[in-house]
Amino acid sequence: MTAAQQLKAKLESPKLIVTPCCYDALSARLIATAGFEVAFMSGFAVSAVRIGMPDTGLISFFEMRDQLQNICQAAPDLLVIGDADTGYGNALNVQRTVREYAHAGAAAVMIEDQVSPKRCGHTKGKQVIGRAEARMKVRAAVDAAADADTLVLARTDARAVLGFDAALERCHDFEEEGADFIFFEAPENEDEMARLCQAIAKPKLANMVPGGATPVLPADKLEALGFAIAIYPQALFAAAIHAQRQALAALANGGEFPPALTFEEVRRVVGFPEYYEREERYRAED
Repeated sequence: MTAAQQLKAKLESPKLIVTPCCYDALSARLIATAGFEVAFMSGFAVSAVRIGMPDTGLISFFEMRDQLQNICQAAPDLLVIGDADTGYGNALNVQRTVREYAHAGAAAVMIEDQVSPKRCGHTKGKQVIGRAEARMKVRAAVDAAADADTLVLARTDARAVLGFDAALERCHDFEEEGADFIFFEAPENEDEMARLCQAIAKPKLANMVPGGATPVLPADKLEALGFAIAIYPQALFAAAIHAQRQALAALANGGEFPPALTFEEVRRVVGFPEYYEREERYRAED
């Protein structure tokens, strides 16, 4: 099966897909090594690590696509959902984005209905495009995905701007247009999460952001509510920031601290043993 087919089968399973979020090649490799089969490429984290700026629409299509390609090449067996923000333009731009993301290796592409430049879904200042335009962008994405062999994750950010009912109407639109799974961003309580799952037949995604607008629920609770997949955008990214701050503080205080990993472990993580094996295979004999 292709990556898209594998992901579709997992989404149709009653088992919740617990999905870490990657942001570069190494984080993707760590996710795959830990035994996870699906990862979400977080635009929030990519913007931070790639350009050192917030997720406010400052990062470009080419930078995101390039990061996605590096991620997919580093972990070829990982089913990666690529964050494509607003699709970087109108419906025709969306189609190019979907094709380019699929070519880079994405098993699915997420398209959202925010006005460009977009914002992180759990921060202030969001605006959304009109309902009809949002629907047409999802239609364009679905049409492109059919030829590109990838799935479409359709996201609405309308809850914070227009209210729950208006956001749910957009989810129905996206479902009717053929999106493979639905992302209702930032429901504000467990009741809204339950109402979403009862109203939408397509697989639903839950975004678990500690400190965000949505309650962070245990995986078994999310599964019981009816979510098919849950993503954790801050899990690896925040842990990396915390660990690096600790190391920097130790260096600033004289550098007397035990390394978190041995040099041997670091070399193993980044792939030196595999490299040496391949090197031996192609070593020329004099």
